[in-house]
Amino acid sequence: MKRKSAETYFTSEEQERISLCVATAESGTSGEIAIMIVDESDRYREAGLAGALFLSAFVALSAALLTSHVTIWSYLPMMVLLLFPSLWLFRRFPRLKRPFAGRRRIAEAVRQRAVRAFYEKGLYRTRDETGILIFMSLLEQKVWILGDRGINELIDPAAWHGFAQELATGMAQGKGCDALCSVIGQCGAELSKHFPRCADDQNELTDQLLTEDRPLRQ
Repeated sequence: MKRKSAETYFTSEEQERISLCVATAESGTSGEIAIMIVDESDRYREAGLAGALFLSAFVALSAALLTSHVTIWSYLPMMVLLLFPSLWLFRRFPRLKRPFAGRRRIAEAVRQRAVRAFYEKGLYRTRDETGILIFMSLLEQKVWILGDRGINELIDPAAWHGFAQELATGMAQGKGCDALCSVIGQCGAELSKHFPRCADDQNELTDQLLTEDRPLRQ
């Protein structure tokens, strides 16, 4: 089955549901909730190369053993020939890179991409610095939730970890929309405790799901 892209991960009906959940969550708080989904947080080129080398070496060795030609002069040329289709395979199916990237590398890549998105999309420009970003990366099946400075002064950033884990689990189970709507509601409830809605509050950021090409501002 072809892996869904960020543009098609949620159906149009699900995207409307998500936007409504954001609007509902923000109705009781001056905080702003933005949702972003991307195909991947990094290309993991080093992981692709490592995986291709491993695969080509393994296949070449297996072929050499099966044909009883286990010599350096037969093994190395065959490995080099197999390297190019192996590289293509890892580019064609990026999920193959994950075991070769490592958990720490993946987690850091998603964190860095989320921070970059926070600034690229201008989420830090809200009037009271009360924006949060729920960032989803499909290749890694990971979620990162970031709060702006005004939020982090009152809410421990670690508080978002449980919500992020819940959403990541939902994505892995094929229940991404349900999990996301649940997390949006919980984030809204947490924000309303510390940042109740003001009389002159305005919706500064779009409630629509964001991708690489969609702007954050209203």
